[in-house]
This record gives sequence, C-alpha cells and structure tokens, in this order.
Amino acid sequence: MGRRYDPERRQRIIDAAIRVVGAKGIAGLSHRSVAAEADVPLGSTTYHFKTLDELLVAALRQSNEGFAKVMAASDVFEDPAADLAAGLARLLGEWFAGERSGVELEYELYLAALRRPALRPVAAEWCQGLADVLVLRTDAVTACALVALMDGISLQVLLTGGEYDEEYARCMLARLLVPGA
Repeated sequence: MGRRYDPERRQRIIDAAIRVVGAKGIAGLSHRSVAAEADVPLGSTTYHFKTLDELLVAALRQSNEGFAKVMAASDVFEDPAADLAAGLARLLGEWFAGERSGVELEYELYLAALRRPALRPVAAEWCQGLADVLVLRTDAVTACALVALMDGISLQVLLTGGEYDEEYARCMLARLLVPGA
C-alpha cells in the first residue's frame, strides 16, 4: 500500500507540539509525545522535523503570531497624532485579556531560546518585527527600547501572577517616548 497523501500533517504536528508544550512544558516535548498528540505515526514527526529544535522553531514561529495579530489589527499606527504610549499599553492589555495560557505559551517558547540556540534567530525576528512596526511612529533605537520594555512588563505580569496594569504600562512607555514624562 502506498503512502497516504496528507497535506495537513505537518501543520497538525506543529499544533500538537504547541499543545504538548502548553500542557507539559518544553521538558515534556518529544517526537513521541507530539506523535501521540497529533495522532500520527512517530516517523511522521521525524520526517517533517529531524530534530526537536526544528519542531520548536516551527512552534515558536506560529505562536509568535498571537501578539503580531493584535498589533496588525490595531489602529495605533495609523494616526501619527495618536498617543502611542496609550495605544501600546492598550494593545498589551488586549493581549493579556485574551487566553492567558496562550500568552504564557508564547513566552515559554520565546524563553526556550535561552537554552536552545536554534530558537534565538526566531526570537530575534519577533523582536525585530515588532520594532519594525514601531518605527512607523518613532526612531529605531526607541522602537527597540519599547519592545524591551513591553517584554519586561509582560514577563513581570506572567512571572508574578499579577494583573496587567494598563496605566502603569502607559506611564512607563510614555517615559521612553517623551523624556521626563
């Protein structure tokens, strides 16, 4: 019997990897656990992703789309007179108002780059992609600083289990945009 054509299999494997990491963390990820979650033969996972790092790169790229979609759907960058700090703080609030486990998963995959060098270029792409959008409203150095601050605020919320404080975020972002604010 010939091989069954399954054009969605690669995507199902990526989706399964994201679910495994969401449920068990990076440590719970293996070709075997992903194959079981995706309901595909073990050989399918290794055919599409030779290493776990390749699979994690694909999962990180896909999960990075969460905040990118929030940014793309925003009108923050359309009006040059609009308050950028308030708009960015609102975007972070919208992101946190969604499914918190999704935000946690994005950061878990993002922070996996600390131990897995193969993920670093994807993490850097994400940061640069956000900075590229912010450059529409500010200079490149400030854009990178805004990304770093938004990352820091997000990590503090996630790691402390605290609530996102939009006014605090707005105030801190404004300080980068208007010295002395």
